[in-house]
Parts: sequence; structure tokens; C-alpha cells
Amino acid sequence: MTDLGQSTATDLAAAIRDKRLGSRELLDHFVETIERRNPAVNAVVTLDVDRARAAAGAADEAVARGDELGPLHGLPVTIKDALETAGIRSTGGATQLADHVPATDADAVARVKAAGAIVFAKTNVPPWSGDNQTFNELFGATRNPWDLTRSPGGSSGGPAVSVACGFTAFEIGTDIGGSIRMPAHYTGICGHKPSFGIVGSRGYLDHEGGGLTEADVNVVGPLARSVGDLELLLDVMSGPDRHRAPAWRLELPPSRVPGGGPGGLRVGVWWDEPACPLDGEVAALLAAAADLLAGEGAALDDTSRPVGFVESVDLFFTLISAAISPSMTPEMWEGARGVEAMFPEAASPDPDEHPMLRMARSVAIRHRDWLAVDAARELLRRRWAAWFEDHDVLLCPVTPTAALPLSDVDSVTRTMTVNGATRPNMDNMMWPGAIGVVYLPSTVVPVGRTAAGLPVGVQIVGPFLGDRTTLAVAARLAELTGGYVPPPA
Repeated sequence: MTDLGQSTATDLAAAIRDKRLGSRELLDHFVETIERRNPAVNAVVTLDVDRARAAAGAADEAVARGDELGPLHGLPVTIKDALETAGIRSTGGATQLADHVPATDADAVARVKAAGAIVFAKTNVPPWSGDNQTFNELFGATRNPWDLTRSPGGSSGGPAVSVACGFTAFEIGTDIGGSIRMPAHYTGICGHKPSFGIVGSRGYLDHEGGGLTEADVNVVGPLARSVGDLELLLDVMSGPDRHRAPAWRLELPPSRVPGGGPGGLRVGVWWDEPACPLDGEVAALLAAAADLLAGEGAALDDTSRPVGFVESVDLFFTLISAAISPSMTPEMWEGARGVEAMFPEAASPDPDEHPMLRMARSVAIRHRDWLAVDAARELLRRRWAAWFEDHDVLLCPVTPTAALPLSDVDSVTRTMTVNGATRPNMDNMMWPGAIGVVYLPSTVVPVGRTAAGLPVGVQIVGPFLGDRTTLAVAARLAELTGGYVPPPA
């Protein structure tokens, strides 16, 4: 095998089943790697090694006895600190839960445990998973292993760095506004945002007393070093929740990829969007990736658009505000009206129409008004479904740039530079938001690196419940571009 920290979860699980590798041996390797490399990146924030070693020993004994083994048997894993994990401190990145030790597991955590995984650590998140960089007062900032002055994104920044650095076999992220997709893009790994509703999200800590219900738009999905791992993990984590399990079953449609390859695949390409300018270097890497698919027979369409970008983003910012409102405080929105003055070129003539101001208003949206917005979303979903009758996948950016410098400015007033121009930080949420708000699946794989050596990923979007199609296209694209590469030691 290659270095254990660079191996896929699929290969590691096979090695444990075949007695070529012990679960305890793999756990010790991950712990030693964390001790050596984590101080530089600050991805792992809580360890539970003693209990994990006992579980790993039991897993090795089960292999020796010839017991029936789950698909993840004996794999030691870290888990995002926003997901409740029984018996291990799980804070959601918030001081309010600094000493919170859940008695039960989040739905997705329970599923990977039932498949044989062993949780031995938790990974860093921003408070209530509410930022697109990863910093909190409890544990500090997580740094990007490709450039320690830069962010790994958020909110699954700690999980993505844990995967990229070889601290874990795989990770579980959450994504309500790009929190799986952005960190995968920034750190050069693979991530999958499932179709909304196919992976249970109970146990997600987005406010005090949270975890009992499921938030609109939010999903739970895998982060890994290969697309094959994403496929394996999606099969493990997806299915009806505890309330529907007595009667419901999930059977995702087969992949649309013809004959297992891109030949004949109908691929929409959407890079150019005036409302969210794309860095030129990133655009070139994405276009080159699309050309690789075209070289294998895929038919590219860069003209037709399923929906309007601005209307989709507007809908996202309205609905996301209602979804995250339990974790918000009035103080967090005081800076919203300063955005229009900071970015007059980004605001409409009516300052109250700036997206950040719409977000501020939507935190307290009336249910009657929310129902009207939800109906507007349904119309967008129908337009997407019609577009996917003539297209198999859409390729689009994750964010306008590669990984951004770490910042001590709050997310509302933070800025970034795109092609030499100052843009609002909120631009980072536009592409993920436009896809997530209509519940579509999206797989992110690395397609290259900038001249500065920073990874760049692409979103591969499919029709609702078309997860197997996006994963199949992602697998081939990863083969063509080289896929995951470990960051500098």
C-alpha cells in the first residue's frame, strides 16, 4: 500500500478485512500523524484515543474470528465537531457547548459506526458552522495545508484538512451554503453534497438545543480522498430516517453515464456569470477540465441556462436566513447595512435590496411569507428538472477563487479580491447557494492547481436524486486530472 495517510478508505477497509493491516495499527498511525502535523494546521480539536484503541482491538479480534464485517469495519475516523458523537465532546464550535458530551450519535455518525467505523477525534468548525472560514474562540483557526496563511474554507474546514493531511480514513461534513464543497475545493480533496433529504441530518449542532430537527437546505455528506470513497460512504449514510424506516426504502436511480464513460454525455457548462466574476486562473483550469470530458466524447453546451443566476441566489439568501435563524443573534446582523456603503457597485439602487440586507430581514420572516418563497423555489426546481431532460450534468464553479487568506474580519464585512477588484465575501456563497437551495446533488473533485500551488475544484451538478450520475462523472474527471494529491509535508 501507499502511505496509509494517502490511501483511500476503500483500500484501507480491504486491507483490514484481508488481514494485511490492523485497525489498531491504522489508528496508531493516524494518532502519530496528528501529533506531528496537527499543530501547524489545527484541524483536530478533541481526541478520544483510549476508547478508540479498545474498539480497534475488538475490531481486529472480529477479523481474526472470521466474523461478518461491515463495509467500514475497523476504519478509524475523525468527525466534524458540529455532529453529535456519543461520549465525545461535540461543541459545534460554540462556547455555549464547550463541555457538551452527547449521549447519542447524529444520524450519519450512527450509520458509519454501524458499518464498522471507529470515531477517535473531532475536527474544527466555526461557531454553529456559520462562516466560510474555520475559526472559533474555543480552538482558534484552522489553516490550509497548501498554504498556512490561507483558509481551508468553512464550515467543514477541520474535516477537509483532516482528510487532506491523512489524519483520518474519511470525514463527514455538513453543507447548507457550501460547507462541504468549498473546503473540498480549497484543500484539494473530494466532497459530495447529496440530494436534500437522502442522508439524515438530525444531530447537527447549529444552536443551543439543536440536533432534534432538520434544517431546510442543510445536508450531511462525505469528504474523502477518492470518488470511490464518496460512493461507498453515500451508500452507507443514505436511507430513510428513524421515523420513515419502518415503511420507506431509498433506491437512487442508476448513473446516466453511458457505458461507464463520458462518450455521449450531455454536459452543461456555466462559468461566465456577471453577478459573480470568476478569477481568470480558476476559470482556465475549469475550462480545461471540461475540455478533457469533451475529448472523450462528451457534448458540451455553454449557452443554455436552466435558471437565472441572480433569482436563484436571491432565493437562497432569503431561505438560508430563515434556516439558520436559530443560531443568529441581532448583534450578528448589525453590520449588514454597512455592506451597501462598502460595495456600492454590488448593491442595487435600493440599498434594502442588497442580499445581506435581505438576509437580515429574512431571519425573522413570517411563515406565510416563507411559504410564498418556498413556492417560488418549487418553480425553479421544475425548471431545473426540465433542463436536465436534455442535459446529464452541469459543470460550474465552487467559488470565484482558490483558497483565500485567513482574515480576522467578520464574515459580513470581509472582502476578497477577484481579478484585482474588491468583492464581498458573500460571493463565495453564490454558486453553492444557487445549487443547494433547489436541493440538487453536487460532487466536487480537484481539477488542478494555480500558479501559486493552490488546489481548484469543480462542481458537478446533477438532477435531483441523480447522485450516482454526478459521482460517476466526478470519478472519470478525477482520473483525467489526477485527483487528490497530498499537500506539502
